[in-house]
Amino acid sequence: MHKRLDRLGEGGNLLWGGPVPSVEHGRLPVLMIVHQHASSPGNVGNWFRANGYSLDIRRPRFGDPLPETLEGHAGAVIFGGPQSANDDDDFIRRETDWISVALKEDKPFLGICLGAQMLAAHLGGDVCAHPDGFVEHGYYPITPTTEGAAMMDWPAHVYQWHREGFSAPDSSVLLATGEFFGEQAFKYGSAFGLQFHPEITHLVMNRWVTRSGYRLVLPGARPGAVHRTEHMRYGTGQRQWLGQFLARWVGAGVDGASPEPALE
Repeated sequence: MHKRLDRLGEGGNLLWGGPVPSVEHGRLPVLMIVHQHASSPGNVGNWFRANGYSLDIRRPRFGDPLPETLEGHAGAVIFGGPQSANDDDDFIRRETDWISVALKEDKPFLGICLGAQMLAAHLGGDVCAHPDGFVEHGYYPITPTTEGAAMMDWPAHVYQWHREGFSAPDSSVLLATGEFFGEQAFKYGSAFGLQFHPEITHLVMNRWVTRSGYRLVLPGARPGAVHRTEHMRYGTGQRQWLGQFLARWVGAGVDGASPEPALE
């Protein structure tokens, strides 16, 4: 059973966990952990840059070190990648174990897709493929739980690109569910895991559809043309939600409006 109240200290925010957001912490850089040379923090990076934060982008897969403390960072984001949280690669194990730094220091942590699966695995949850071989590639509906709806409004459709999903750990709060992969978002203290890709831009979406089109024949995947038409329909709403989420996640003290990036 998922607990509604967990890891809330004195002065904590009931639904978000950790300290109540404040503008007084300054504008420390945000740590961004990505898994390929060409990986981009997308609209997550766009939002932080537009709101006065610098980005500390690191690629542990290619030898970049992980910080021993997040004292000099406003928070940390681990993005997705083609790997599995179950892989035996050294960098996968190092990143998964490193999440304890953010949790122990009660720093804002966000895992997206693979990053969310690493967070779930770190906390004792399972990461596995769909039993019937389904994948999610494209836009899919999600539904907030009671706790998720109390926290904020959620987009009706979100962009997905994954073949594995997570089970939210028992000590976490489940925030959103989906049809094929039932658990889509969860929180643990000031850490959040999102199975979907709110950072997606039109440019990156086109790159994935073009370069990995072979995946779009798998059960459950949307055709490439549908990715493009539904991004026109749902992309703006997802980006606006992301801005609202990040403003509260990092305690930015801004209005949460998601900026229009110069290039998507």
